[in-house]
Amino acid sequence: MESNWAAEQLQTIRTLMERSAVYRRALAPIMLFVGFAGVLTAAVGLIFRFNSPKAFSGLWLAAAVVAIIGTLLIARKQAFKDRESFWSPPTRRVAQAMLLPLAAGCLAGVVGLFRLGSTEFSFVIMIAWMVLYGCALYSAGFFMQRGLRLFGCGFVLIGFGLLFTEILGCDLISFVGLHILMGFFFGVFHLAYGAYLYLTEKGKNAA
Repeated sequence: MESNWAAEQLQTIRTLMERSAVYRRALAPIMLFVGFAGVLTAAVGLIFRFNSPKAFSGLWLAAAVVAIIGTLLIARKQAFKDRESFWSPPTRRVAQAMLLPLAAGCLAGVVGLFRLGSTEFSFVIMIAWMVLYGCALYSAGFFMQRGLRLFGCGFVLIGFGLLFTEILGCDLISFVGLHILMGFFFGVFHLAYGAYLYLTEKGKNAA
């Protein structure tokens, strides 16, 4: 029984490694979609003034749900296009790698949604989102080329850097600033990375 399980896990990992280039190519439209959702959400927060801890957490939790649903639909479309099973063992392995950090980030957002707090409290929640999201990307990046791991490390390092400014007492963040930061890191960063993936993959195909 254990030998069969070990053989199945080995085959799953081997398949993931063999398809790393395919997953990298499939990641470009996902990153572009997530980036567009991030920029749009930041614009909504600024225009309609979601300037309270509950409004801030609720808005960005809703954006996360939209991003996850959109990511799943894009991945499902790509799987059908390539005539592959969507919920395959490799897909399950990637999902399992990302599950705990994303669940922890969701929990942090729920705490912000139901607990009264200040701008600083929402700032700490934003940092938690960045660090946990970076951990999720890093875990998923184990099955792909190192670009995704570096992208995840960027989120973690920037999150720690922002936390350091909070420890130093740099009370310069307003809700307007929080929406701008979220839009930049979860929006512009993803758009830039998606464009990079698309352009480099196009260059490889041309070569």
